[in-house]
Amino acid sequence: MGKFAGSNQLVDMEDEKNRILVVDDEADLCEILKFNLETYGYEVDTANSAEEALEKDLPSYSLLLLDVMMGGESGFSMARKVRQNPMTASIPIIFLTARDTENDTVTGFNLGADDYISKPFSIREVMVRIRAVLRRTALHPGGEKPQTIAYQGLVVDLERKTVSVDGQEVAFTKTEFGLLSTLLAGKGRVFSRQELIDRIWPKDVMVLGRTVDVNITRMRKKIGPYAQNIVTRLGFGYTFTS
Repeated sequence: MGKFAGSNQLVDMEDEKNRILVVDDEADLCEILKFNLETYGYEVDTANSAEEALEKDLPSYSLLLLDVMMGGESGFSMARKVRQNPMTASIPIIFLTARDTENDTVTGFNLGADDYISKPFSIREVMVRIRAVLRRTALHPGGEKPQTIAYQGLVVDLERKTVSVDGQEVAFTKTEFGLLSTLLAGKGRVFSRQELIDRIWPKDVMVLGRTVDVNITRMRKKIGPYAQNIVTRLGFGYTFTS
């Protein structure tokens, strides 16, 4: 399959804000899709496995273009994880598959797929499907983004930007709120200091790893009995454990 970029633009200025992650173990296909999607105005990243994709900042993407059959973890397995995480549950997913069977299609839609494209496909078809899904989910979301994330009595209200500990609201700075919501939403995952800096602090601000440590220490003091759930992984970073 050669690279193809259509001359008729299918996206408008609003679409240029959308970021797409293409996940497929065929590196050549990833590059073809990336080339054409970028030509149509999208920001695009690629991953050649579900494992690689799950290491990325998934909440930052507007849509996932996800192959079903890959070496290692399947697209279906990755989709389950995406849907189970409150921070990524509402991201639209379009499955790509070489197997056009009823069972696969049903499985995909039961996992919350927004569309299903069978290989081989034309680039123009992919573009039209992506645009339709993005417009549909923008106008009629399949599910509102969760307003809260919680662990037992520790509750983070993402809409009101508040934190409560066993029913008692606790004052948090914007940075502390960002750290707690990131760790809690990614429960079990280790975040490096640099990753936390990249996610939470403004891009034009110079931040040292020690600054992260100081904010984590302050945050631990505020969440009382749940401080023990924020664990330091020496040499790696921080994680929220059950």
